[in-house]
Amino acid sequence: MQSAAIVDLVDTVTGLLLDQLDFYLHTQLFPRLEGLDDEEYFWEPVPGCWTVVEGPGGWAMQQAWPEPDPPPVTTIAWRLAHIGAANIGTRANAYFGDVDVPDAATFNDPRFTPPIPSSADAAIALLHEVWERWRDGLTGLGDARVLAPIGPFGGWFAEEPVAALVLHVSRETMHHGGEIGLLRDLYRARTA
Repeated sequence: MQSAAIVDLVDTVTGLLLDQLDFYLHTQLFPRLEGLDDEEYFWEPVPGCWTVVEGPGGWAMQQAWPEPDPPPVTTIAWRLAHIGAANIGTRANAYFGDVDVPDAATFNDPRFTPPIPSSADAAIALLHEVWERWRDGLTGLGDARVLAPIGPFGGWFAEEPVAALVLHVSRETMHHGGEIGLLRDLYRARTA
């Protein structure tokens, strides 16, 4: 377990928040992604899945707002893009990246979102890259900043402490990571 290393480097609350996702990624999700190839990455277990598609501006996640009820089933590609690019990547770039975005932007501005990966290998590499940036950046903040309100840059999280955003990022990652594990199990057991 990596908790002692992270908690020793930062204040206690920040260390515990980071350890939760670091432990999950290294003991659950990253091992479950081993051997993922492009066929499985794009596999659609049912008709009408949302996935990632190539368009005129590059690769994009299929989505709609408001989301349909019920929402479509999503592919591993969509879920990995959501975790790596939209969830962790956007926040890591917004807080700790070198993306040039106007001062009035919030951390959810799509200009902070990394390019959507077009392959399993690229998606896994992106997830490792953005997790390291997010973890290392938060490590440098310490408890005083992590427990303080985000402010206007936080958009709908403005009044919340940075810790609330860290927990949200962790919840989203674990939620969709578990679904990726299930999709991998279904892919392996498929009869087609």
